[in-house]
Amino acid sequence: MHRWTDLAQVPAGFGPSVVTLGNFDGVHRGHRSVLARMVADARDADARAVVVTFSPHPAQVHHPQDAPPLLTGPEDRLELLEETGLDAVLQLPYSLEFARQTPEEFVRRYLVQGLNARTVVVGRDVRFGWGNAGDLSTMTELGREYGFGVEVIEDQAADPSLGRDVPVADTGTDGDTAADGGAVVDVGAVDDDVVRAEAAHLRQVAEPLHRRWSSTWVRELLADGRVADAADVLGRPHRMRGVVVHGDARGRELGYPTANLAPSSAGMVPADGVYAGWLRVTGGDAPQEQPAAHDRLPAAISVGTNPTFDGIERRVEAYVLDRTDLDLYDREVVVEFVTRIRPTLRFASVDELVATMDDDVVRVRAALGTGGAGGDPSDGAERDHW
Repeated sequence: MHRWTDLAQVPAGFGPSVVTLGNFDGVHRGHRSVLARMVADARDADARAVVVTFSPHPAQVHHPQDAPPLLTGPEDRLELLEETGLDAVLQLPYSLEFARQTPEEFVRRYLVQGLNARTVVVGRDVRFGWGNAGDLSTMTELGREYGFGVEVIEDQAADPSLGRDVPVADTGTDGDTAADGGAVVDVGAVDDDVVRAEAAHLRQVAEPLHRRWSSTWVRELLADGRVADAADVLGRPHRMRGVVVHGDARGRELGYPTANLAPSSAGMVPADGVYAGWLRVTGGDAPQEQPAAHDRLPAAISVGTNPTFDGIERRVEAYVLDRTDLDLYDREVVVEFVTRIRPTLRFASVDELVATMDDDVVRVRAALGTGGAGGDPSDGAERDHW
């Protein structure tokens, strides 16, 4: 997939293309359904499938004090978009100066002259151009003037009883434009036992709201610590990406060394608590016996302020099960949240904390379905460390 940040990087004569625009925060199941349909349509038309997106999120520029936390940073968003089969992503730097373009200026420069758009895919509530002056009727008029078609995507919601997506009225926006929350691919009637089981679980997530797929929904679930339910909306575990930094070394003192993510890490931090999940090293040269890039390791993940030690700073730290030899400092890692084990608690003593951490590791193993060292640590067996 081509990754461009400026029209100058687009090859001369590129296209024709099928284009959609939006923020695609989280690249959730609604986004993926829209993009799957768009990619298929582009292949049928012998055209290129292209997403136009923005960084930073427009809300961070126009209303930084009210901007929602982002589910994914730019790198993860591009990685997830690439998985959909797109030919290219044009990620444009967003600023107040950029926002001052009229709807026609934006369409003519980027969609027509830059990408040679044959079809533009938008949501019914699309807004674009200075002051959000452009809407669906504007895009349709510009399409007639510049020779491209406009395809409208209706909002979709999870239909747990059918195991597919169905159109619904919009339940509100979350700052994503165009195809946010839309889903157009009908996976069809199914009677497979696995799909029925998934549908039953989705019913518990979606009812009684019967909501459309949306980034707002994911944020609400993460704020409640419901990472497993968030994964149902995302179609994957929620992730954070960041560089491992030095902490207080208290975990090592307790027998549980952790990898502390830098405060600047990308991805929304879920509610405080202990989670089962995975840690993946994404890059950097690995010394011998250290995890190589893209190794996926089972982990117990702690989010919170360490109240037992009167901590103030909120941190995300991960203990990789059965590994006390890791040196991940200054390496970039991705942490994936699978399920919440328990909330963050204040303990009366360090011994009580360590005993609970021992139990946390057992529960994490069960949640992830991983094996590992067993036995009672007090009987001389090598104990897990977090």
